[in-house]
Amino acid sequence: MNPKTYEALETMQKRVDQIDKDLQSEEIVSDVKKMLELNKERANLIEVVEKFIEYKTIIQSIADAKEILGNEKDAEMIELAKMELSENEDAVDPIVAIIEELLLPKDPNDDKNVIVEIRGAAGGDEANIFAGDLLRMYKLYAETQNWKITMLDANSSEAGGFSQVSFMVKGDRVYSKLKFESGAHRVQRVPKTEAKGRIQTSTATVAVLPEMSDVEIEIKNSDLRIDTYRSSGAGGQHVNTTDSAVRITHIPTGVVAASQDGRSQHDNKDIAMTMLRARIYEAELEKQQAEADATRKSAVGTGARSEKIRTYNYPQNRVTDHRVGLTLNKLDQVMEGKIDDFIIALVNDEQRQKVEAQLQDNE
Repeated sequence: MNPKTYEALETMQKRVDQIDKDLQSEEIVSDVKKMLELNKERANLIEVVEKFIEYKTIIQSIADAKEILGNEKDAEMIELAKMELSENEDAVDPIVAIIEELLLPKDPNDDKNVIVEIRGAAGGDEANIFAGDLLRMYKLYAETQNWKITMLDANSSEAGGFSQVSFMVKGDRVYSKLKFESGAHRVQRVPKTEAKGRIQTSTATVAVLPEMSDVEIEIKNSDLRIDTYRSSGAGGQHVNTTDSAVRITHIPTGVVAASQDGRSQHDNKDIAMTMLRARIYEAELEKQQAEADATRKSAVGTGARSEKIRTYNYPQNRVTDHRVGLTLNKLDQVMEGKIDDFIIALVNDEQRQKVEAQLQDNE
């Protein structure tokens, strides 16, 4: 192992030990924000630290086996030492490879739940119908991952589908997989309304926003304008008889979030605030990316909604992800939620880019 890497890992192990001590102190226990920060930092370090401890155990076992071989006279003990030495030497390279992968920069949001927003874009009714198809696809994929979906807001289209629909996805490492879905999804097919059977190209946009807590995104009440209005969607008799729908505007940024499908004004306010925090975070992130511009030029892309990321061609039963150049002739399966092939390819490509970037930094 590289000496600098070993030194860095020793520092990480000491930091985890210090965090564990800090988390026992009364001062930290009484400070919720600091507790969250320390637990988050520990969670980011513990996996690689545990592997480092395992690596050090293997190295020590190799040294012990070599010492036995240098001093032991008993044939049986020598044979056992040789076996242990061989097994541990074989284990060194694999665990070093795992540690190096764990040391790659991580997306701090990978463990978060997400808010997904799908909008019908170019193509009128057909775009809205496709937005509904994408919603169904993600629902089916979520089932395979044992994730839970909660609908937040929806504007149905008369022809079918949605002009806009938002939902929360909760589960294990949701953002780490769904973050790659952000962007423009293009569909090529014959619309049901097309009498002459001509293929039409339409698009729906997807935005995947990590759920942000009120600790991570602090919003002052004085910066908010809250409007209530009569809900127009389904949701129970109360919807059309009370001003239960809520629209919240963050005055400094102009970011707006609204909810009307909750069972009460209180529910809708909570939903709108959750969406507002995620949108403010996204707006700030896009601002930083625009200034740096490095992430925006990457092959995986920033997830900006203007980027065409994938094409769904119905006549040829074909789906192509343009970021990694992957084409699969099984669109029928993809629309049933089987999108793992694309997600795995995108995760691997992201890892490859991180490795390349780290190698450049080390040169």
